[in-house]
Amino acid sequence: MQKNYLLIGGSHGIGLELARKLVESGHRVIALSRTRGDLDQLPEVEHHIFDVLNDEFPASILPEHLHGLAYCPGSINLRGFATLKPEQFREEFELNCVGAVKIIQAALKSLKNTPGSAVVLFSTVAVGTGMPFHASIAAAKGAVEGLTRALAAELAPVVRVNCIAPSLTDTPLAARLLNSEEKREASANRHPLKRVGTAAELAGLADFLLSDAAGWMTGQILHADGGMSTLKI
Repeated sequence: MQKNYLLIGGSHGIGLELARKLVESGHRVIALSRTRGDLDQLPEVEHHIFDVLNDEFPASILPEHLHGLAYCPGSINLRGFATLKPEQFREEFELNCVGAVKIIQAALKSLKNTPGSAVVLFSTVAVGTGMPFHASIAAAKGAVEGLTRALAAELAPVVRVNCIAPSLTDTPLAARLLNSEEKREASANRHPLKRVGTAAELAGLADFLLSDAAGWMTGQILHADGGMSTLKI
Protein backbone atom coordinates (compact mmCIF):
# COMPACT_ATOMS: atom_id res chain seq x y z
CA MET A 1 0.00 0.00 0.00
CA GLN A 2 1.32 3.44 -0.90
CA LYS A 3 1.74 5.64 2.16
CA ASN A 4 2.25 9.38 2.60
CA TYR A 5 5.39 10.73 4.26
CA LEU A 6 6.48 14.27 5.10
CA LEU A 7 10.20 15.03 5.36
CA ILE A 8 11.53 18.32 6.65
CA GLY A 9 15.08 18.88 5.43
CA GLY A 10 15.03 16.19 2.76
CA SER A 11 17.39 17.68 0.19
CA HIS A 12 20.75 16.50 1.53
CA GLY A 13 22.33 13.92 3.79
CA ILE A 14 20.13 11.72 5.95
CA GLY A 15 16.91 13.32 4.73
CA LEU A 16 17.81 12.72 1.09
CA GLU A 17 18.69 9.09 1.76
CA LEU A 18 15.46 8.59 3.68
CA ALA A 19 13.50 10.08 0.78
CA ARG A 20 15.28 7.65 -1.52
CA LYS A 21 14.35 4.64 0.60
CA LEU A 22 10.71 5.68 0.88
CA VAL A 23 10.41 6.33 -2.86
CA GLU A 24 12.02 2.97 -3.63
CA SER A 25 9.36 1.35 -1.44
CA GLY A 26 6.66 2.96 -3.58
CA HIS A 27 5.52 5.65 -1.15
CA ARG A 28 4.56 9.27 -1.73
CA VAL A 29 7.15 11.65 -0.28
CA ILE A 30 6.60 15.36 0.35
CA ALA A 31 9.86 17.15 1.18
CA LEU A 32 10.23 20.68 2.51
CA SER A 33 13.62 22.38 2.65
CA ARG A 34 15.29 25.71 1.97
CA THR A 35 16.74 24.48 -1.34
CA ARG A 36 16.00 21.58 -3.66
CA GLY A 37 19.59 20.45 -3.19
CA ASP A 38 20.17 16.94 -4.50
CA LEU A 39 16.50 16.09 -4.89
CA ASP A 40 16.91 16.26 -8.66
CA GLN A 41 18.06 12.66 -8.18
CA LEU A 42 14.52 11.84 -7.03
CA PRO A 43 12.01 13.43 -9.40
CA GLU A 44 9.23 11.42 -7.73
CA VAL A 45 9.56 13.53 -4.58
CA GLU A 46 7.14 16.45 -4.26
CA HIS A 47 9.34 19.32 -3.09
CA HIS A 48 8.44 22.71 -1.63
CA ILE A 49 10.82 25.51 -0.71
CA PHE A 50 10.41 26.14 3.01
CA ASP A 51 12.42 27.77 5.80
CA VAL A 52 11.24 26.32 9.09
CA LEU A 53 12.47 29.33 11.05
CA ASN A 54 10.75 32.00 8.97
CA ASP A 55 7.99 30.57 6.80
CA GLU A 56 4.43 29.67 7.64
CA PHE A 57 3.82 25.98 7.11
CA PRO A 58 1.90 25.38 3.84
CA ALA A 59 -0.91 23.33 5.33
CA SER A 60 -2.63 22.91 1.97
CA ILE A 61 0.04 20.44 0.82
CA LEU A 62 -0.80 17.89 3.50
CA PRO A 63 -2.88 14.85 2.60
CA GLU A 64 -5.79 13.90 4.82
CA HIS A 65 -3.85 10.83 5.95
CA LEU A 66 -0.16 11.16 6.85
CA HIS A 67 1.62 7.94 7.74
CA GLY A 68 4.90 9.40 8.87
CA LEU A 69 6.93 12.54 9.51
CA ALA A 70 10.68 12.94 9.88
CA TYR A 71 12.21 16.20 11.07
CA CYS A 72 15.81 16.23 9.82
CA PRO A 73 17.20 19.79 10.21
CA GLY A 74 20.17 20.08 12.51
CA SER A 75 23.22 22.14 13.36
CA ILE A 76 26.80 21.61 14.46
CA ASN A 77 28.02 24.67 16.33
CA LEU A 78 31.08 23.43 18.21
CA ARG A 79 32.43 26.27 20.30
CA GLY A 80 33.71 26.80 23.80
CA PHE A 81 30.98 27.62 26.29
CA ALA A 82 32.59 30.94 27.29
CA THR A 83 32.46 32.16 23.68
CA LEU A 84 28.80 31.30 23.06
CA LYS A 85 26.25 34.08 23.33
CA PRO A 86 22.75 33.46 24.71
CA GLU A 87 21.26 34.21 21.29
CA GLN A 88 23.27 31.32 19.83
CA PHE A 89 21.65 28.97 22.32
CA ARG A 90 18.28 30.38 21.28
CA GLU A 91 19.07 29.87 17.58
CA GLU A 92 19.99 26.21 18.15
CA PHE A 93 16.86 25.68 20.23
CA GLU A 94 14.64 27.33 17.61
CA LEU A 95 15.98 25.20 14.77
CA ASN A 96 16.22 21.86 16.53
CA CYS A 97 13.30 21.90 18.96
CA VAL A 98 10.84 24.71 18.20
CA GLY A 99 11.03 23.91 14.49
CA ALA A 100 10.04 20.32 15.23
CA VAL A 101 7.17 21.54 17.41
CA LYS A 102 5.95 23.82 14.61
CA ILE A 103 5.91 21.00 12.06
CA ILE A 104 4.35 18.36 14.30
CA GLN A 105 1.58 20.72 15.34
CA ALA A 106 0.88 21.58 11.69
CA ALA A 107 0.73 17.90 10.71
CA LEU A 108 -1.00 16.60 13.83
CA LYS A 109 -4.50 16.31 12.37
CA SER A 110 -3.28 14.27 9.40
CA LEU A 111 -1.17 12.08 11.69
CA LYS A 112 -4.10 11.49 14.05
CA ASN A 113 -6.27 10.59 11.07
CA THR A 114 -3.89 7.69 10.44
CA PRO A 115 -3.68 5.09 13.24
CA GLY A 116 -0.17 3.68 13.44
CA SER A 117 1.45 6.83 12.07
CA ALA A 118 4.94 7.72 13.24
CA VAL A 119 7.20 10.69 13.92
CA VAL A 120 11.00 10.48 13.86
CA LEU A 121 13.18 13.19 15.39
CA PHE A 122 16.97 13.50 15.62
CA SER A 123 19.15 14.15 18.66
CA THR A 124 22.89 13.64 19.19
CA VAL A 125 25.17 11.36 21.18
CA ALA A 126 26.35 14.51 22.98
CA VAL A 127 23.13 14.66 25.03
CA GLY A 128 23.81 11.44 26.91
CA THR A 129 27.61 11.61 26.73
CA GLY A 130 29.13 14.85 27.95
CA MET A 131 31.47 16.36 25.36
CA PRO A 132 33.40 19.62 25.41
CA PHE A 133 32.38 22.33 22.92
CA HIS A 134 28.88 20.82 22.54
CA ALA A 135 26.98 22.98 25.07
CA SER A 136 24.54 24.68 22.70
CA ILE A 137 23.69 21.67 20.54
CA ALA A 138 23.49 19.30 23.52
CA ALA A 139 21.10 21.68 25.25
CA ALA A 140 18.88 21.98 22.18
CA LYS A 141 18.88 18.27 21.39
CA GLY A 142 18.28 17.42 25.04
CA ALA A 143 15.02 19.32 24.65
CA VAL A 144 14.25 17.22 21.55
CA GLU A 145 14.68 14.03 23.57
CA GLY A 146 12.32 15.36 26.24
CA LEU A 147 9.84 16.35 23.55
CA THR A 148 10.05 12.84 22.08
CA ARG A 149 9.05 11.15 25.32
CA ALA A 150 6.34 13.68 26.18
CA LEU A 151 4.70 13.43 22.76
CA ALA A 152 4.99 9.65 22.70
CA ALA A 153 2.98 9.55 25.91
CA GLU A 154 0.44 12.16 24.83
CA LEU A 155 -0.18 10.85 21.32
CA ALA A 156 -0.32 7.13 22.13
CA PRO A 157 -1.83 4.87 20.95
CA VAL A 158 -2.47 6.56 17.59
CA VAL A 159 0.90 8.21 16.80
CA ARG A 160 4.30 6.75 17.65
CA VAL A 161 7.20 9.14 18.36
CA ASN A 162 10.84 8.04 18.43
CA CYS A 163 14.22 9.74 18.20
CA ILE A 164 17.63 8.81 16.78
CA ALA A 165 20.75 10.06 18.57
CA PRO A 166 23.71 9.60 16.19
CA SER A 167 27.34 10.40 16.56
CA LEU A 168 29.21 12.17 13.77
CA THR A 169 27.79 11.12 10.40
CA ASP A 170 29.28 11.67 6.97
CA THR A 171 26.85 14.28 5.64
CA PRO A 172 27.19 17.78 4.13
CA LEU A 173 26.43 19.22 7.59
CA ALA A 174 29.57 17.56 8.97
CA ALA A 175 31.75 18.25 5.94
CA ARG A 176 34.07 20.73 7.64
CA LEU A 177 34.78 18.19 10.40
CA LEU A 178 35.70 15.49 7.87
CA ASN A 179 37.41 17.50 5.13
CA SER A 180 40.82 15.86 5.41
CA GLU A 181 42.13 12.34 5.87
CA GLU A 182 43.60 13.35 9.23
CA LYS A 183 40.25 14.64 10.53
CA ARG A 184 38.38 11.64 9.17
CA GLU A 185 40.82 9.20 10.80
CA ALA A 186 40.71 11.03 14.13
CA SER A 187 36.91 11.04 14.09
CA ALA A 188 36.80 7.35 13.21
CA ASN A 189 39.17 6.44 16.01
CA ARG A 190 36.96 8.06 18.65
CA HIS A 191 34.36 5.36 18.01
CA PRO A 192 34.60 1.73 19.13
CA LEU A 193 33.65 0.69 15.56
CA LYS A 194 36.51 2.86 14.24
CA ARG A 195 34.55 4.72 11.60
CA VAL A 196 31.98 7.47 11.25
CA GLY A 197 28.39 6.68 10.32
CA THR A 198 26.88 7.11 6.89
CA ALA A 199 23.75 8.94 5.85
CA ALA A 200 22.35 5.70 4.40
CA GLU A 201 22.75 3.92 7.75
CA LEU A 202 20.91 6.61 9.67
CA ALA A 203 18.24 6.82 6.98
CA GLY A 204 17.78 3.06 7.20
CA LEU A 205 17.08 3.34 10.91
CA ALA A 206 14.64 6.21 10.36
CA ASP A 207 12.93 4.19 7.63
CA PHE A 208 12.51 1.32 10.09
CA LEU A 209 11.06 3.59 12.78
CA LEU A 210 8.53 4.99 10.32
CA SER A 211 7.50 1.52 9.19
CA ASP A 212 5.01 -0.99 10.57
CA ALA A 213 7.97 -3.17 11.57
CA ALA A 214 8.55 -0.72 14.45
CA GLY A 215 4.86 -0.72 15.37
CA TRP A 216 5.53 -1.60 19.02
CA MET A 217 8.15 1.08 19.58
CA THR A 218 7.44 4.55 20.89
CA GLY A 219 9.15 7.03 23.18
CA GLN A 220 12.58 5.58 22.43
CA ILE A 221 15.93 7.29 21.94
CA LEU A 222 18.00 5.05 19.66
CA HIS A 223 21.76 5.47 19.88
CA ALA A 224 23.22 4.89 16.42
CA ASP A 225 26.69 6.11 17.33
CA GLY A 226 29.30 3.46 16.58
CA GLY A 227 29.23 2.38 20.23
CA MET A 228 30.40 5.77 21.54
CA SER A 229 27.64 6.23 24.13
CA THR A 230 27.97 2.81 25.79
CA LEU A 231 31.40 1.32 25.13
CA LYS A 232 34.94 2.15 26.18
CA ILE A 233 37.54 -0.02 24.50
